[in-house]
Order: sequence, then C-alpha cells, then structure tokens
Amino acid sequence: MMNLDFSFYSWDIISKFVLKGFYFSITLTVVATLGGILFGTLLALMRLSGKKWLDVPATIYVNGMRSIPLVMVILWFFLLVPFVVGRPIGAEMSAVITFIAFEAAYFSEIMRAGIQSISRGQVFAGQALGMTYGQNMKLVILPQAFRNMLPVLLTQTIILFQDTSLVYAIGAYDMLKGFETAGKNYGRPIEAYLLAAVVYFVICFALSWFVKRLHRKIAIIR
Repeated sequence: MMNLDFSFYSWDIISKFVLKGFYFSITLTVVATLGGILFGTLLALMRLSGKKWLDVPATIYVNGMRSIPLVMVILWFFLLVPFVVGRPIGAEMSAVITFIAFEAAYFSEIMRAGIQSISRGQVFAGQALGMTYGQNMKLVILPQAFRNMLPVLLTQTIILFQDTSLVYAIGAYDMLKGFETAGKNYGRPIEAYLLAAVVYFVICFALSWFVKRLHRKIAIIR
C-alpha cells in the first residue's frame, strides 16, 4: 500500500522551491494574456478589414496556430528560435514568445466575435459623426467589444494559466517544476505532484467562480 506523507512540506520548502516557479507561471500568464490580446486584436481587425492582403495571412496564421498542439509549438520555438537569432534565448524567454504567439490566435477569435456582436447601427452612428474607421474602432466598437467579451477573455486566461505547466517540456522553471524539484529533493515525488494538482485546482476554481460572478454582473448591466 502506498504511504503518502505530506508532513515534510513547510513554508521554507515552498519559498525555496515553489514560489520561484509560481511567480514565473503568473508572470507568463499576465504577459501572454496582454501580448496575446494586443496581437490578437490586430489579427481580428485584419480579418475584418475586408482586404484580402490582410485577411488571408491573418486567417492562415490563426487557423494554423489553432490546429497545432501547444506543446509542439513550445518545442519548435525552443529549438528553432536560437537558429534564427543566432544565440540561445533561454527556456523562460522562449516560453513567453511562444505563448504570446500561440494565444494571440485564440484571443483573435474572441475579439473578432466581440467586434461582430456590436450592432451595425453603432458603426453607422460613428460614421455619421464623421469618425474615421480607426476612430470608430478605438472609441466606439472596441470598448464595447472588450466589455462584452471580458468573461470569455478571462476564461481563456485561466486556460492559459493551466497551459503554463507545459513549459515543463523545455525545462523552464514554472510552478510544476518547483513542486517536482521539491519532491525529488525530499524523496516524495508523488506527494509533490498531488500538491501541485491541488494548487492548480484551487487557483483555477477560484478564478472560474470570479468569472461567473462577473458574467452575471455584466449580464445585469446589459
């Protein structure tokens, strides 16, 4: 029978091994979310521009990224980027670049749906006021689209946080790696993985609960 022992875990062990990985996982999530939304919004606008020379490459990029498993993209970037830039960039920086590039494809679809959810009357009203296409998007359409899509954007961010554990494949020191290192150092790898699963569950469950409440509040405002 397997004897589980979690008594060896203390704040000293967590601060020594886990916190460093936790900070990186959070940082990667925040940076990839912001970068992904920015790049994704640009891709969404390209796809909605009505111009083939913008729409076609954006569509190929989005559909291509969404058709490839994230772990494969992580490995490709980690192995190929050093050849492109001529020097190694490290697992952590490679993970940041990969996640921004990959998540942008998903955020693009979210933003495209959000923009399309705004009634054409809003667009015509902006045009009637003499706004250019850029001004209309910046001042009228995008603010409303962001509000409408906020719960979905946050849900994708939670998924992104879960996916940060995949950087384990290239040796980046994330939260999962921190738990694993602690477990190996104290001969308790099974307990380490179980605790990691519990921490991921608690964080994601709490964030999901917050998103549900936010969604209800936005629905009431509407």
